[in-house]
Amino acid sequence: MTALTELAAVRQHARALKAFDAVVREVGADQWSLPTPCSEWTVRDLVNHVVGEARWTPPLLAGLTIADVGDSLDGDLLGDDPIGRWTAAFGAAEDAARGPQIGERIVHLSFGDFPAQEYLRQLTADYLVHAWDLAIATGGDDRLDCELVAYVAGWFAPMEAAYRDAGAIGPAVPVELDGDAQAKLLAMFGREDRSMAVVAAVARFGAAFEARDVDAVMAAMTEDCVFESTAPPDGERFVGQAAVRQAWVDFFAASGDAVFTTEEQFVAGDRVVARWRYTWATDGGGHVRGVDVFRVRDGLVAEKLSYVKG
Repeated sequence: MTALTELAAVRQHARALKAFDAVVREVGADQWSLPTPCSEWTVRDLVNHVVGEARWTPPLLAGLTIADVGDSLDGDLLGDDPIGRWTAAFGAAEDAARGPQIGERIVHLSFGDFPAQEYLRQLTADYLVHAWDLAIATGGDDRLDCELVAYVAGWFAPMEAAYRDAGAIGPAVPVELDGDAQAKLLAMFGREDRSMAVVAAVARFGAAFEARDVDAVMAAMTEDCVFESTAPPDGERFVGQAAVRQAWVDFFAASGDAVFTTEEQFVAGDRVVARWRYTWATDGGGHVRGVDVFRVRDGLVAEKLSYVKG
């Protein structure tokens, strides 16, 4: 029997759990509805998924089948205490992976039977990549544990094509041959680190703006931020935190119940271009359409340049 302390799969699984734990504990109370790099998942959806993965771990490592567990782990697993639910699931998963004879167990997954160590490697990759997803969405520390990156990359590289053919990961992302190990790993999982980080920074700004939370809006912008309004002919220009803050205070005070609706958005390098519709009449009749050109630096909005039709 292999000594538990010699099983890299057990050690790295515990390490990946801790990596996700460090990020999820930094999620702000107002960030659970933010979008993430995972298509159609909010921060809450992503954490719910990871809690589900952790809660599946004890019964599967104990030899139960998917049918045995049934639908008991479907739906909302977070309730009104997301961090508490994660903490409980984290502890149970870590304990289960350290159980006796883990090196000899077989796990019954939906796509076949696998050694428990292989199942733990799959979980390790899931926790690590989703830790990055969560950090990008919330503006946290998105640098991954170098040891975990190397471990997951070494395990996943031979299986990348099979996972992609099965639809388990997104399309391949081009990456520089001399790029760093983290960028290469993320590319394997269909993630382009720079563009996703830029889009997420604009999403955090947008959520704060929609909430009319001036403090949060300014926290999403750089110290030397620039805002150019749509005032003709060239827009009024505001530079720096104090001036831009006052511009938002004045704008929110004057805008009543008017709302912005994003019609389309795309990223190019450190810029995001968003087409929008600004509506101030309840029947939708009073509106204008325009474009914002954002520039992002170090995870914060550095420029918001606004243009309007007509």
